[in-house]
Amino acid sequence: MSLKVNQNESIGLGEQQFQQFCKLFIQHSDKISNGWEWRQKELNEGYMVKVLLRCKDSKDDLRTRDDQDLQCREVDPFSEEKVNVVNDTEEAQVTTSELIRYEYHVVYSSSYQAPVLYFRACYSDGRTLALKEIWESVDDYYQETLSQGPWSTITQQEHHILGQPFFVLHPCRTSELMTPIMTGATKEQRNVNYITSWLSMMGPVVGLDLPLSYATALSQCYTDLD
Repeated sequence: MSLKVNQNESIGLGEQQFQQFCKLFIQHSDKISNGWEWRQKELNEGYMVKVLLRCKDSKDDLRTRDDQDLQCREVDPFSEEKVNVVNDTEEAQVTTSELIRYEYHVVYSSSYQAPVLYFRACYSDGRTLALKEIWESVDDYYQETLSQGPWSTITQQEHHILGQPFFVLHPCRTSELMTPIMTGATKEQRNVNYITSWLSMMGPVVGLDLPLSYATALSQCYTDLD
């Protein structure tokens, strides 16, 4: 499946298209056990979620079993979440005080006709990371790029669906970033997953990397949804 657009036409993603792309994305996530899931909230409204643990000052993700003690204090956002957790050998090498729990949400914005990346993080004692700490965790390259554009700034705002405070990469330039990619795919008659292409650009800014297999996973189901 891919969006078919004309050259120089600005890309706008419909909510149904968003959900179809997410479905295909999660199918591949399930295949490689990458931890993404779909969270349905209303009949026609939902979002993608991934939760992971990371050692402070490290870019490596830790897979762990469900840990009910590792929750953020301000709200009770994680009661339904599934956490990907580490084996005992890896756990023994890391003290809980060094662990940070990251929660990433991919949510559709009708205003921008684009996906939005929401995220939040907390220490093992429940303290949430402040915006200053989030900025400090961003790679130097992305800090410089964010300050110059075309990336938007990391801000804090209310989650569109949950009504809870999250950090967010503002989507105002998403169409500008995605239009050349989707236009090129149309011209070359290639199937491209909008969510995969978008998240591969936006995710690394906040420490969320995609395995390369997402970029090469063009199964028959893409064509079936066209």
